[in-house]
Amino acid sequence: MKSIDTLTPCPCGNPAGYTECCGPLHDGIAGAVTAEQLMRSRYSAYVLRREDYLLATWHPDTRPASLRLTAQQPVPTWLGLEIRRAQAADDDHATVEFVARYRLGGGRAQRQHETSRFVRENGRWHYLDGELKS
Repeated sequence: MKSIDTLTPCPCGNPAGYTECCGPLHDGIAGAVTAEQLMRSRYSAYVLRREDYLLATWHPDTRPASLRLTAQQPVPTWLGLEIRRAQAADDDHATVEFVARYRLGGGRAQRQHETSRFVRENGRWHYLDGELKS
């Protein structure tokens, strides 16, 4: 799915642009080097409704069968991502605390504040689960 040109900003906020940031991860050309990079690419996948990528990067022990992003109503308008903290517990376990801002329909802006856990298996990072903050 290559519908974004080289001038398109990356949804995760990287000024290098989508084709230099999350695009290669979404297209399977590269793998995330860090848990934070995977978190950023997953945020971008939510923005672009790339359910295939989200499911592929979700750990099989906690992955849902479907996210049904295309059926979601109202469709969220993603407003931005802020990484608050990224911390490696060891070479294969890490957490990333983030705030993602979004709006549903014409409503007020909302935020999802979460600390996500990531695990690396066979050299690939996977989202394991997350704890929502209030």
